Amino acid sequence: MEIGPYIKLHRIKQEMTQAELAEGIVSFAYLSKIENQKTEASPDVISLLCTRLGIQLDNEKDITIKEKCQQWFGQLFEVNNKEEIKKNYKELEELMETTHSESLVMYEIHKIRYFLILGEKEEALKQINSLAEISSTFDSLHQFYWYKFKGNYNSTDGEFNQAMRMYKLAEDKLNQLDLAEEEIADLHYTIAVTHSKLRNTLESIDYADRALDIFRIQYNFIRCAQCHILLGISYRRIKMYDKSIKNHNLAKHLGNLSKNKQVIQLTNQNLGYLHSTKGDIKEAIHYYTEVVDDPEVDLNARLTAVTSLIKEYYNIYNIDQTKEMIEKGMELLEGDVSETYRLYRYVINTYDYAIKQEKEKFESLVIDEFIPYLRKHKDYANLVVYANMLGKHYEKVSKYKDSVKYYKLANLTYEELVNL
Repeated sequence: MEIGPYIKLHRIKQEMTQAELAEGIVSFAYLSKIENQKTEASPDVISLLCTRLGIQLDNEKDITIKEKCQQWFGQLFEVNNKEEIKKNYKELEELMETTHSESLVMYEIHKIRYFLILGEKEEALKQINSLAEISSTFDSLHQFYWYKFKGNYNSTDGEFNQAMRMYKLAEDKLNQLDLAEEEIADLHYTIAVTHSKLRNTLESIDYADRALDIFRIQYNFIRCAQCHILLGISYRRIKMYDKSIKNHNLAKHLGNLSKNKQVIQLTNQNLGYLHSTKGDIKEAIHYYTEVVDDPEVDLNARLTAVTSLIKEYYNIYNIDQTKEMIEKGMELLEGDVSETYRLYRYVINTYDYAIKQEKEKFESLVIDEFIPYLRKHKDYANLVVYANMLGKHYEKVSKYKDSVKYYKLANLTYEELVNL
């Protein structure tokens, strides 16, 4: 990185104004020219500015920093142990604060990915905003990751159209760069996932196949399994059930080879969806139960399976099993009120109130909280389900005007979902 933008980045990180940094060294107007690469300052001026910022110009230490950065970037790419990632981040932060490193910009861009892995969306946004001021100085490699990680942020925020725009800008940089094949495959997989979120099924299949071709050559079983799961979801959506089952079974086989419970149970969850879509409730329940009964998979996966079982049992009027799954869901949540699990709390409480026939609580929750939440998060699939549920509820209590209102909402939402 050129010294001017480097100085600017450190000044912004330290929340220092141009006037504060320039005082007694140069005019703030001249500093502005240095930062924006409109002039080349003397070594003495650069040294004084770096000293005020607490930066050393140490080439030997920079070699160490580059090596540590590459190791850390690799950890972020594979999403390894979070504690190890945090430990290496703290070490790099200390080194970067005091040494001029050519790796600084790449490191700062990768911090967006780091914060997203930790679930710190606000910190990720702050990092994006702080880098925006120097983004015009980024080279093609910096731009690739800048666009990709901004896309990751948009995706985490549910803004999938904006995420796709960012990923496409990153993809446009590929012909200018000599990236590792797995990096290209990862971008193609990410684009496939985003197309899936946008219900662009054929595009999702195309990009998932591209990613799979690379991951297969590298014998990366986990990434191959992820691609097969995505293909299974896509083929289910276009009712090519045999192809869907084949891809899910391939994913499960690869999960077993790798002894990866997360992959195995994610496959079981999606096989549950598939059989539910086909109307094979017994098989759907079998696969969902496999996930719920596995204590080794993460909480999110088990809650997804529990809420799926609640819906299946409720729809076949098996009230005892519905109650049992509601209790299981509440046990898994254990009073957790974090935003992460809000959707599951809404689902569990909705069916709990419905079964107990607590009409006022049911109506208040679904109308005042759940439906606005689904609209805000553009969760059209669930909006169809719970608008229909509300319509049926009002039909049963002979409130036909309200019933028609929510059936209409369900139908309009379904049309919007189909047209995505």
